[in-house]
Amino acid sequence: MAEKTLFERIIDREIPATIIYEDDQCIVFRDINPQAPTHVLVVPRKPIPTMDDVSEDDAALASHLLMTAKKIAADEGLANGYRIVINCGADGGQSVDHLHVHLLGGRKLKWPPG
Repeated sequence: MAEKTLFERIIDREIPATIIYEDDQCIVFRDINPQAPTHVLVVPRKPIPTMDDVSEDDAALASHLLMTAKKIAADEGLANGYRIVINCGADGGQSVDHLHVHLLGGRKLKWPPG
């Protein structure tokens, strides 16, 4: 059996996190290394390693992650705007092999990001 990812361990409550939302498809918690005043991660309960591993069968789940990010942005008061980021692979900045959506806001964000 493969070792659990950090996010699977958070989902299973083996590692503490500041969880701000959860439902049957995903969990949302604050990033431990925030890059903006609001920086949360929207993580599917289904362990999908990267964006490249999302299949047509995951289309509803992918949509749910984005709609959840939109809901959390409203809940967090990000009326002036926010950024949604999905890193894919090492060169894309992905550090945990479990698909996740970054929601960043609370200040004017610069472009290009990095």
